[in-house]
Amino acid sequence: MNEILRQAQVKPEPCETLDPQDWSEFRAQAHRMLDDAIDYIANIRERPVWQPIPDEVRAKFRSGLPREGSALADVYREFTDNVVPFATGNVHPGFMGWVHGGGSAVGMLAEMLAASLNANLGGRDHMPIAVERQIVAWMRELFGFPEGASGIFVTGTSMANLLAVLVARTSALGTMARQHGIGNEGALLTAYTSKAAHGCISKAMDIAGFGSDGLRQIAVDGDHRIDVAALRRQIAIDRESGLKPFLVVGSAGTVDIGAIDDLAALSALCREEKLWFHVDGAFGALGILAPAIAPRLAGIENADSIGLDFHKWGQVPYDAGFLMVRDGEKHRQAFAAPAAYLRRETRGLAAGSPWPCDYGPDLSRGFRALKTWFTLKTYGTERLGAAMARTCALAKYLEARVLAEPQLELAAPVALNIVCFRYRAEDSDGINGEIVADVQESGIAAPSSTTLDGKLAIRAAIVNHRTDIADIDALVSAVLEFGARRSAKILTEAEVPPLAAH
Repeated sequence: MNEILRQAQVKPEPCETLDPQDWSEFRAQAHRMLDDAIDYIANIRERPVWQPIPDEVRAKFRSGLPREGSALADVYREFTDNVVPFATGNVHPGFMGWVHGGGSAVGMLAEMLAASLNANLGGRDHMPIAVERQIVAWMRELFGFPEGASGIFVTGTSMANLLAVLVARTSALGTMARQHGIGNEGALLTAYTSKAAHGCISKAMDIAGFGSDGLRQIAVDGDHRIDVAALRRQIAIDRESGLKPFLVVGSAGTVDIGAIDDLAALSALCREEKLWFHVDGAFGALGILAPAIAPRLAGIENADSIGLDFHKWGQVPYDAGFLMVRDGEKHRQAFAAPAAYLRRETRGLAAGSPWPCDYGPDLSRGFRALKTWFTLKTYGTERLGAAMARTCALAKYLEARVLAEPQLELAAPVALNIVCFRYRAEDSDGINGEIVADVQESGIAAPSSTTLDGKLAIRAAIVNHRTDIADIDALVSAVLEFGARRSAKILTEAEVPPLAAH
């Protein structure tokens, strides 16, 4: 052996690990960074919700690839100076623009611990996968799914919805469709959801090979819920035309106003028509933790699959999406792909089959389950449910404030925790669009906008557990102030609203 090595002239370079040369110095810097991160959350109200990014800051992130390294302290200084002040702002209680969770200090620490393990949850036999499987078992219990139900963490519900479409496709066409494509029979398959559903459903149909035209978008009722009678009629029309309905996607919290479809009626219809019933519960599905909200989710326990995000109402740091499938074997058949390098054993590190990679497209997967596990274990479902119910109560308070202001009008029913309203003005769309940007740039709050019944509306999604009545009052005051100024044409396009005084 020595002779072989000598002749081959194999002489590895001296070991140059990426670990710190001075662990004490690194530890001190790490503690400073952790203290700053905790201070950031603890003192978040002292910051603006969001602020525009200066051109000179953007320019710093157009530099070339770093060939030489820099001191950790210097890199961290760049982060604190140029990244932290210009984040999205969803940690802040005044962030109400989109359905983004506020995260938690507990989740932040769990994310750090997950990074220290650097576990790949694609497969093999190790405890991080056992943690994910415990979350799966908890979700079975929560939604009343059978023992054979499967679950998997993904980036978010957009991905969970795509995976659900793929499982439904395999269920309808058989596993041969994975080899040969959807073919002529697959081209006849049609799916159904409401016009208020998230756009990722259409994108999922596109990616799954059906094309977005394979999705029927059904009208909604006055509460923005899918019209079940209209759905039934469309299914009958499609069957008479030779098409093959195979999937219905119900919404548990629509994107615009948070409406919940009649899931019980949808599940009954799907059983009658022998269709796959999927629930897009991106944020609303976790409302089952709140006794005041859970009854509105009746029927979700009959779903064939559910997509949800722990990083929204569950307050887990991004990202932590999740898919549940009632029939775990159908789920596995849609994704399992045996390979020699993924050989399963009965003992050793390669044991523990089936692996998470058998239930989704990813082999390399992070330890998303740990921050979810920490959140559920630390706070408990009762406290998390109470936080969700409180955001709905705040939404009702905002609704009352809107109804009490002559200059404001409600744009849609308040279903859960989302309030859509307008500032009354002659150029309603133009003025309200400017108001949204003005309020965002002021740093006071961060609403967003949407279009309802052809008119632009200000949209406040109250998801953050830190949001309080004072934050709602600040939003209303800012909308009224900027609305009055815009209506009076005091502001010009070049003016920037003043930063909020804290």
